[in-house]
Amino acid sequence: MEINTVDRSVSQGTMTAVQTAEGLRVFMANVFSWMTAALVITAFVSYWFASNESLFSMLHSPEGGSTILGWVVMLAPLGFVLAMGAAFEKLSYQMMMLLFIAFAVVMGISMSYIFHVYTAGSIYKTFFITAGTFGIMAFVGYTTKTDLTSFGKILFMGLIGIILASVVNWFIGSSSLDYIISIIGVLVFTGLTAYDVQRLKNIGATVENGTSFAGKAAIMGALALYLDFINLFLMLLRLFGSRD
Repeated sequence: MEINTVDRSVSQGTMTAVQTAEGLRVFMANVFSWMTAALVITAFVSYWFASNESLFSMLHSPEGGSTILGWVVMLAPLGFVLAMGAAFEKLSYQMMMLLFIAFAVVMGISMSYIFHVYTAGSIYKTFFITAGTFGIMAFVGYTTKTDLTSFGKILFMGLIGIILASVVNWFIGSSSLDYIISIIGVLVFTGLTAYDVQRLKNIGATVENGTSFAGKAAIMGALALYLDFINLFLMLLRLFGSRD
């Protein structure tokens, strides 16, 4: 009887480990699927608006400044992020999904300007560099045994510093400060990629797949990784992009 009890306990423990591993795999697959879908939507919409003069003119005036709609589009993504985070518990999975798709569309509209500032070749080259860097750091974050929590706190403080410095530079327009912000930004968002992947891996090991909570958590995880990717891309583009 003792042997049977031990065998049964080992079997149950093995099944639990297998179920946990499978649940984690499904959760992370959902995260990266949503992130990839959002990037595709953003890229398509961005190129569409940039290549259509009538659409682009709705965002930017002939004098070079942004129109009212342009300002709304530029600030709207922040509103989407804050709304999705603040109302996470109240929103349904379907509503969270719609907000995320709308966010990706608005981001595409707001990023259409890059096709009028940088050459297409440098945009594509920077995108592939970003994808490679992101992939490496995502792999590091997923496989490392080191707890990156403390590292993440430091990176978050760096992110706050970037935001404050960017606001200041918006008024003074210093090219040197812009260069420094871009370098620090590359380091911060490279590190945040590894941190966020590890954080999501820990979440994925505890959520029950198939539930509304798991679906919403996957979308929020995709949002975090999407922002890491986009910000890393923009920082690298500011450093190495060739201007028209």
